[in-house]
Amino acid sequence: MLRKTIIGARESRPPLELTSLNAHEIADHATNEEELWNADAPRINNASTVDTAVGTRPTRQRLTLARLLFEQGDRHVTAEQLHGEAVEAAVRVSLATVYNTLHQFIEAGLLREVVVNSGRFYFDTNVSDHHHFFFEDTGRLLDIPGEHVAVSGLPKPPAGDAIRRIDVIIRVDRDPPPAAD
Repeated sequence: MLRKTIIGARESRPPLELTSLNAHEIADHATNEEELWNADAPRINNASTVDTAVGTRPTRQRLTLARLLFEQGDRHVTAEQLHGEAVEAAVRVSLATVYNTLHQFIEAGLLREVVVNSGRFYFDTNVSDHHHFFFEDTGRLLDIPGEHVAVSGLPKPPAGDAIRRIDVIIRVDRDPPPAAD
């Protein structure tokens, strides 16, 4: 069964809300290879769809956090950064509520947690197969498409276990200046 997903929200037609459609129904609605490839990856382009996907009551705080997270496209944030954005938006929310909400979004498959080291982790709105460059001097993460990294020679997991996902973080020393548009 697929997680609740929005496909087609970037187009003029209304989004398709998926709960348990089969692969043929998804393929019929997907308009390009990217949509088809990522059909099981949640796409949240409207904060009001988040609480339905998470299965929680839509609170003003949660909706604001969802809007801050998802309406800007793919991004990497810390809980502290998101908390600061909420405070700037005049939303009274505790850091504990931000953490709890982020973890609810992870459990619902709306976010990925990227652990850079034991004391530093980010929340990633891009849940598709990808990896990261980590710029150690600035703390910035940059997505690397999954097909650009090949991992071979993996050991077999212990008996009864399966590899769920491989996360590659390539650490670099210097963050280049942003490209001019």
